[in-house]
Amino acid sequence: MGIGTFVNQPAKSRAAVIRRAKPTNIDLPLLVVAIALAVFGLLMLFSASTDFSLSVYGKPYYMFDKQVLWMIVGTGIAFILARLDYHLWQKYALPLMGATIILLVAVLVNNQVRFGAVRYLIGGSVQPSELAKLAIVVYLSVWLYSKRQFLQNIELGLFPLAIILGMLGGLIYLEPDLSATFTIFILGGLLFFLAGGDLRQIVLFMIVALLAGALVVQLSSTGRSRLGSYITGLKDPLQSTDQVRLSLGAIIRGGLFGVGPGLGTGKWTGLPVAPTDSIFAVVVEELGLLGALTLVGFYGLLLWRGLKIAAKAPDSLGALLAAGLTFWITIEAFINMAVMVGLLPFAGNSLPFISAGGSNLISTLAAIGILLNISRQTNESGPVAEEWRSYGASADLRRRDRRRRVSRARRA
Repeated sequence: MGIGTFVNQPAKSRAAVIRRAKPTNIDLPLLVVAIALAVFGLLMLFSASTDFSLSVYGKPYYMFDKQVLWMIVGTGIAFILARLDYHLWQKYALPLMGATIILLVAVLVNNQVRFGAVRYLIGGSVQPSELAKLAIVVYLSVWLYSKRQFLQNIELGLFPLAIILGMLGGLIYLEPDLSATFTIFILGGLLFFLAGGDLRQIVLFMIVALLAGALVVQLSSTGRSRLGSYITGLKDPLQSTDQVRLSLGAIIRGGLFGVGPGLGTGKWTGLPVAPTDSIFAVVVEELGLLGALTLVGFYGLLLWRGLKIAAKAPDSLGALLAAGLTFWITIEAFINMAVMVGLLPFAGNSLPFISAGGSNLISTLAAIGILLNISRQTNESGPVAEEWRSYGASADLRRRDRRRRVSRARRA
């Protein structure tokens, strides 16, 4: 099929051609990186969780066994999503968001307190705020893709986006889970930017988000405490919170090469929730700076491959999904590691693939499955992908191709 023939077809016909395009092989580097991170995570969790599991659950391998089970479930979900056409999310994004909101409300109604917060269901096995991060990326990608012609209109673009994020963020804030709330707002603004939102609206969104964040911190005793501890720690590291001081101590003991796998002492001597929030400190203590740089390198490779898939996606829906999911995973990783060395206030973010927790692991593996599906549908050599960007997409990762911000269909 020539370019002229493709362009002269109706939009629906062009979309059908894209979906019928023979899928190429999956992105092998991304698959390898995901497997490496999953294996790395299981090994480090085995080392970090035995004492904590014994003291909390009475079984030394309880958390590790649960993580292996969640890994199997998440791998199965990733395999299914890797073969499920990502365009189907246009149909299922709304039910996914509805189910997420129901789960978040159920958390508040259930009022199951664990580690000082109301975030869990089913005996702590399900944490809806983690699932909400995946849901918001999928839903906003579909919503922004469908509204791409109206993003310049504040009443049809920024205002509805603020309502969506405000409703979801408000439910998560009530748990309270400040880190997940801010993560969702960051992802929303980032996706709006990538979809081609007006620059003035994006600046307005950032200003409002910062003011709202400052207000939330002042109204929340948890937020005030964390911010105050963070500022004090910046002035004098010796006055940092116990978690930061113990984490820095573990990192210093690790040195360049680490004390050896399983030989770290920080997890035995008070490092808070070593299998989850503080697991990066365990990694650095046992594997040293080289081990930490290896882990950071894995996340860097994941970021590179995810953005590569976004750049080559068949349409802007695939580009938004790929970029949003990639940024979500890497932002979570950056926040967790930065907190452990005192660069950011304590947030409570999980370290993707590494921290214990079924909800985060399954959500992350589901994101990898969607990324692999987008990579399978990439058609690099034919005119289909480029013509879809020219005539159907609102932006190609913020006007990288120097085309106008909002495209218009060409008359036959």
